[in-house]
Amino acid sequence: MANSIKGIRTIALVGQAGSGKTSLAEALLAKAGAVHAAGSVEHGNTVCDYSPQERQWHHSLKLAVASFEAKVDGESTRVHLLDTPGYPDFAGHALPALAAVETAAIVINAQNGIEMMTSRFMQYAQKRGLDRLIVVNKIDAENVDCEALLERIQQTFGKECLPLNLPADNRRKVSDCFFAPSGEADFSSVEEAHRKLVEQVVEVDETLMEKYLEKGEVTPEELHEPLEQVLREGHLIPVVFTSARTGAGVAELLEVIVKLLANPTEGNPPVYVSTPSGVDGEPKDLTAIPDPGKHALAHVFKIETDPYIGRIAVFRVHQGRLTPNMQLYIGEGRKPIKPGHLFMLRGKTQTEVQEALPGDICAIARVEDIQFDHILHDSVDDAQLHARPLELPTSVFGLAVTPKNRRDEQKVADVLHKIAAEDPCFRIEHNPQANETVMRGLGEMHLKAILDKMVSQYKLELDTRPPSIPFRETITSKAEGHNRHKKQTGGAGQFGEVFLRVEPLARGKGFEFVDAVKGGTIPRQFIPSVEKGVRHVLETGFVAGFPLQDVRVIVYDGKTHPVDSKDVAFMSAGRKAFLDALAKAHPIVLEPIVDIEIVAPEERMGDITGELSGHRGQIRGSDSPRPGLVQITAQAPLSELEQFPARLRSLTAGHGSYNLEFSHYEPAPAQLQQKLQAAHKPQAEAD
Repeated sequence: MANSIKGIRTIALVGQAGSGKTSLAEALLAKAGAVHAAGSVEHGNTVCDYSPQERQWHHSLKLAVASFEAKVDGESTRVHLLDTPGYPDFAGHALPALAAVETAAIVINAQNGIEMMTSRFMQYAQKRGLDRLIVVNKIDAENVDCEALLERIQQTFGKECLPLNLPADNRRKVSDCFFAPSGEADFSSVEEAHRKLVEQVVEVDETLMEKYLEKGEVTPEELHEPLEQVLREGHLIPVVFTSARTGAGVAELLEVIVKLLANPTEGNPPVYVSTPSGVDGEPKDLTAIPDPGKHALAHVFKIETDPYIGRIAVFRVHQGRLTPNMQLYIGEGRKPIKPGHLFMLRGKTQTEVQEALPGDICAIARVEDIQFDHILHDSVDDAQLHARPLELPTSVFGLAVTPKNRRDEQKVADVLHKIAAEDPCFRIEHNPQANETVMRGLGEMHLKAILDKMVSQYKLELDTRPPSIPFRETITSKAEGHNRHKKQTGGAGQFGEVFLRVEPLARGKGFEFVDAVKGGTIPRQFIPSVEKGVRHVLETGFVAGFPLQDVRVIVYDGKTHPVDSKDVAFMSAGRKAFLDALAKAHPIVLEPIVDIEIVAPEERMGDITGELSGHRGQIRGSDSPRPGLVQITAQAPLSELEQFPARLRSLTAGHGSYNLEFSHYEPAPAQLQQKLQAAHKPQAEAD
């Protein structure tokens, strides 16, 4: 079994859109003999871009899995290759891939160099403790300077970025710098590159270093174990050069995947979090062990809805062994399931298998209870285990939607929730203040793709408009509140009295409810009713009708009546005591601030910064990812950006792109506060 596990590789191709990840996946599949010939994105016949929408748009919109067998030097290795979208708008489909692999291959377009998502994926992969490999693709393109790009990579990401091979024969092939360092290169020296690689690896092994210093050489076999260590520690980030179009470096990349990249026993093991059910228990980190003899743990990192077979859950096995018809539990659920079939995936092709070992990426279908990020396990004792959370960007770009045909309301709601189950960065929310349904995503392109899918796949059309801005309210000082609820109606009465304090919390901390009642002045069974009354005010707001946040409520005293005290009385008293305290705590309105990154032609920089500054934006910096382009980073209030996409298109003649990410809430300007308060029609507080 251990040998079987050592013959598994998992690798995610990540990076900026246009770097050629899907084409590279196709070239690797063809080189391994998994497909007869490589398809092309332009012709819409690739393995990984298999949806009609992806074929129409000519770029990836979701995470795809392509599993195949690769034979190198007579040995067969099972490779699970994950192809991901590269636009920031589709990060919710790309980042989950990092939870399923040992190695993140960051693909760089040799023409464009280091771009916005290149740096982001390097950081994401480092945070998750993944091995990293940099693949410089499209080396056959015109005006490519691989030597300058390698220098830029080392300047940006560190001197630990060392080439495993170098372009040769005017970028028509590559020369190996690790296994057989004897060739010529277009620049630098293969021998020198080999020396730097070896010295970087032997640094972590004193015995091997002594041997190297004494004899001047060590074999690739001797280097293997310390190589895996330096990859785990980020002490080495290998760089390889390829052209998916011409095939240059593709065979060499396949050899690197098989011979050098980590198997499931060699990468940094995934961390699970155990959340105890008891009140006093602290969450604990647990490490999954890639042993098929242990109890099963598998993490669901992708959900897809197939129009014919329903929900497909794609998971990575981290521990134990899964087989068809075995009893499994879903997350904290107590009702077991018995999936009849296990599949390995190659794009939309499903191949039935009889077992899945640690390291394998497989799928099960037709189990509607499985959600994204669920843990599948075979022991009820593991019900409290969760995967370490992915750091996904917050969806702030919104559209208020209504069906064109009112009769489709329920169908639209069902479809939107199906799409939300597939995409962890897509949210549906109902704004009761404005009575509107809002779909939120990571950007204009993200929501456009969803609207397009609803038309093409589900035959549903929606009217859209800008949503109400998600303002919030908070308090700025401590205060006390009190209310006695007393009602006598001839029969049984109602009585409840509550004393509480409110305190502001740090921005982003949400809400805390503290029971500080001593001596049973409010019986314990009524405390949840007090909290329920408080939470009602949280939802409806105080000064302008927006939800309250960053508030701590401390209930410290009260009175009860042996006959007339009821849940409804304490709920009312809690609500009114909270309102009483809020009136004294100097409440204010908060507005959402977003980070915005813009890539546009350099000559339009002044116009863009002027546009942002005129809408209360603050420029944080700028960079030049490549000649002729500028990347601007800024912060701005979301309320000021309603017309920004159209303005950016106009200013750049359609050549500008942007990405929004929620940053924080901060107090709205006084004039805006007054406007929002005046527009709000307060409800009568009396019963």
